[in-house]
Amino acid sequence: MLDAKVVQLLNEQINKELYSAYLYLDFSNYFYDKELNGFGNWYKIQAQEERDHAMLFLQYLQNNGEQIHLDAIAKPDVALTDNMTVLKAGLKHEVYVTGLIHTIYEAAYAVRDFRTMQFLDWFVKEQCEEENNADGLIKKFEMYGDDPRSLYMLDSEMAARVYTAPSLTL
Repeated sequence: MLDAKVVQLLNEQINKELYSAYLYLDFSNYFYDKELNGFGNWYKIQAQEERDHAMLFLQYLQNNGEQIHLDAIAKPDVALTDNMTVLKAGLKHEVYVTGLIHTIYEAAYAVRDFRTMQFLDWFVKEQCEEENNADGLIKKFEMYGDDPRSLYMLDSEMAARVYTAPSLTL
């Protein structure tokens, strides 16, 4: 049986991951509206990943006999004013999610919940990758975003991304 505080945080994380998916769908729609379909694709795949992360947390709680509590998903509240604003909001959000994962990890560590800590290890690594990817998009856009030909090439690169389901086993 898991600690009540850890269970609460894991349940809250389900909602946060679903919000992340919702946020990235909003980003995706922004880019599709701008005819930057590659960037739209990139964020649509981000949304799929976040949805799968929510399902991993849900499955972990179910596997441990814990009750799931789903809350309403908030509407994204990021003002999408220009391309760079969207990219920077993505990085800011990933840093926020990293903090959430660390908070759960700290709570599990405090009660010596090694099973949950081991489960979270994958997410700690994943968040490092997510922050690096978001930062990389910003750097590429800073280098190439003002030049239409370069932006076209960068958008084509983003279009080549394909979805890969997480390989975490529970």
